Amino acid sequence: MPNASRQRWDEMLRGLADLLPAGPASVLVDGAEQGPAPLAGRLAARLAATLKASGRECVWLAVPRQGGNPEDSGVPGRAIWLAEGSGWRQVRSWDVVIWLRTASGGSSRGPGDRPGGERPDSEDGAAIVIDLHDPDWPVIRRVAAPLAARGQWYLTETRAFFSCRAATWDARFGDDLPGYAAAIAEAGIARDSVVIDVGCGTGRALPPLRRAVGPAGTVVAVDLTPEMLDEARPASQAARAALVLADARQLPFADASADAVFAAGLVNHLPHAEAGLAELARVTRPGGRLVLYHPSGRAALAARHGRTLSPGEPLSAAPLRRSTQATGWRLAAYDDAVDRFFAVAVRR
Repeated sequence: MPNASRQRWDEMLRGLADLLPAGPASVLVDGAEQGPAPLAGRLAARLAATLKASGRECVWLAVPRQGGNPEDSGVPGRAIWLAEGSGWRQVRSWDVVIWLRTASGGSSRGPGDRPGGERPDSEDGAAIVIDLHDPDWPVIRRVAAPLAARGQWYLTETRAFFSCRAATWDARFGDDLPGYAAAIAEAGIARDSVVIDVGCGTGRALPPLRRAVGPAGTVVAVDLTPEMLDEARPASQAARAALVLADARQLPFADASADAVFAAGLVNHLPHAEAGLAELARVTRPGGRLVLYHPSGRAALAARHGRTLSPGEPLSAAPLRRSTQATGWRLAAYDDAVDRFFAVAVRR
């Protein structure tokens, strides 16, 4: 294994171990049945080794058995008991399910294929999702609350995911540009205002944001990944936008310093959506706007990852209305269409 790949595995595994509960817990590593079968076992074995190296007790469960307690498998009192494979997922519940997204993963089954609607061959119900499209470059992509508050996984994993994709991002998603322009035109961003593009990526929103605020306005682009900012440089120069390397959860701007915030695909990447919305509210003046956008609707995006939508997800209508209300916003527009997600909130 190349050194870079070995370092990425080690970094991801340390972050994964930190995410697990501090006390006794049952952990299952699972993946799509159509995916490469050895990957779940490979990751589980490395996770077990990482846990043991950190001083945590870990016992591997080899044969699926019906039952709900660690004692059923003869390992009473162990801190972590670990298993892999969908055979385990179908016979009992788990404290933490780790799901592996792979290039050949996914499923054509519907939610009714198992009692209760959960598909055993999907990431539905998983607490942690790891991207293994490239088996040499694993990345933690999604962590359910309250595990998401543990450790520093968000910084390292976000950069790991986007850094290696930055150079080819526009080649893959260049067709989205008209959608960005249409959403920004519809958002009602005031001329001559200050707008911050948080999670700017390669800068696809910067030209239409400049058109919205006009020559006297100010456009600032923020991203956590240096490679993305490098790719955004041509667009930022054309749009006369400043580039800032920063975490969306701790923006380096004064209170009420922006008239509008544009965030494309940001909220789903944050470990705690409400905390992120509160930080965006902090930097926005009263009456200012928050524009949330994605060039795919939520259902299409979920289907792409082989999962079904949950009404409790952060961008579902009711949770988003509650979280914006709780963080100083008023949700003024919400459109979760087939070909886009678009919402506007006004700072109270």
